[in-house]
Amino acid sequence: MAASMYIVVEGEDPGYNIYVNGRILARHEGQVEQLAVRLGVQPLLEFFSADENSMALLIEEGAGNPDLLPRLPPPQWYQAEDGLKTVSALVGAVEADPEMMGADGEELLRELREYELVLLKTAERGLRWHLAVSWR
Repeated sequence: MAASMYIVVEGEDPGYNIYVNGRILARHEGQVEQLAVRLGVQPLLEFFSADENSMALLIEEGAGNPDLLPRLPPPQWYQAEDGLKTVSALVGAVEADPEMMGADGEELLRELREYELVLLKTAERGLRWHLAVSWR
């Protein structure tokens, strides 16, 4: 079962493409978290939240307990600028040494740059975001 970490922007349609595959980020989440800690920024998973739609998808994919759906706390939303601090620091570190993530370094850098672009557009529009995870 492969995981994917993706961005959810608050509201129905932010007016721009927010899709980032996020499979390489999910595959290396532990290493990326350790890197964020070393860089002194919030790890990406600290921006995780699940809304009803995300949880319903996870349950459809066979992950999670459907009985928990009605008891979900409301989704948490984060300032895009806070996410940008983390992602920009990670981009800089992986740019400086793409081999730190092994054979996936270039692909990870591409995903991080896509995150950076989405969060930049989110910040420019004054919208909030959170990170979600999908398993397939």
